[in-house]
Amino acid sequence: MNAVKNKKNIMIRTIFSYLLGLMLFISAPAGAQQERTVNAPEDIQDGKLYLDLIELPGGFQIDTYATGLDDARSMAKGPRGNIFVGNRTEDKVYLLRDTDGDFKADERHIIVEGLNMPNGVAYHQGNLYVAEVDRILRFPDIMNTYQQDPSYQVIYSDYPTDRHHGWKYIAFGPQGKLYVPVGAPCNICNPERDIYATITRMDPDGSDMEIYAEGIRNTVGFTWHPETQNLWFTDNGRDMLGDNRPPDELNKAPQKGMHFGYPFCHGKDLPDPKFGDKQSCNKYTAPAQELGPHVAALGMIFYTGDMFPEKYQHQILIAEHGSWNRSEKIGYRIMQVGVKDGEARSYKPFATGWLQGEQVWGRPVDLVQLHDGSLLVSDDYGNAIYRITYQK
Repeated sequence: MNAVKNKKNIMIRTIFSYLLGLMLFISAPAGAQQERTVNAPEDIQDGKLYLDLIELPGGFQIDTYATGLDDARSMAKGPRGNIFVGNRTEDKVYLLRDTDGDFKADERHIIVEGLNMPNGVAYHQGNLYVAEVDRILRFPDIMNTYQQDPSYQVIYSDYPTDRHHGWKYIAFGPQGKLYVPVGAPCNICNPERDIYATITRMDPDGSDMEIYAEGIRNTVGFTWHPETQNLWFTDNGRDMLGDNRPPDELNKAPQKGMHFGYPFCHGKDLPDPKFGDKQSCNKYTAPAQELGPHVAALGMIFYTGDMFPEKYQHQILIAEHGSWNRSEKIGYRIMQVGVKDGEARSYKPFATGWLQGEQVWGRPVDLVQLHDGSLLVSDDYGNAIYRITYQK
């Protein structure tokens, strides 16, 4: 009897939900976002992608560029739209190719495997650069050798071997230097070696390595302003100060030698409980923009393409990977930082939906702009790369 009653109740709820959805669809104004087809969060399953849950500004769409790509992390754009992809938990570096121009990767090649957390990838003057925990590799003439088990050269091998914050994001700056961060080997500490908690840089052959900026707990994303050429970077704040402290940071380093506070100060003016009594926060460079607490801000770009509306020109987009130890999850989104006259002015969501309640189905990591102005987003939880486009 109870079983019959339960079936009847389920049928009534199903009919009611259908009618309600139909009414909302009919009554919604033209251009409004329609009712989503996935009933989050109870329908969320690991390994599935729910792109209809992603909320974007009007006119924007999201689709898959590549799927089934284990631990898709940092990306680097090669010639003719080829995309190199590194990872942190796997040991491989991939090359994705869109050979027919439909903005879907139809070829996938393993460039190398057996590496030590090869998260960072960069392309420069025909060569692919890969960052392991303690060394930098260079694959010469990669687009002519990627199908032939390409060999590499170790151009630098003196970085620390700590795996805690040891994975690296790398990129070439406007003057042709390769920038390489070295994270703090801890949650909060004052390392004896100066190399920790820094951004370093070197020549393309690995020579003249130097510390460019310090006091940086762990940056896994940076880029340069398209006009001023100033370096901007994200930085992950320390853990274990509660849900809402400290903020992650967006920082600006226009010159060599700046110190951004770690481990003494966090955000604009938050002294560290353990180390903050030794220094004044006024001594250090404050963030250009405080970000959400524990959002794990990673890859970032200045948008410079022609596809998005004019108001996005030279504005910052940041991939927030999402919190791991907060009582209520936060992040799992792409945020927009408005920049005017070289200063950060606003901080607001651009793409959300990978987090549904307390359930997660994706974690954005890195952003790359394609030649047509569309935006690629890597996701190491959904094992995918998405493409965001705009159409009036």
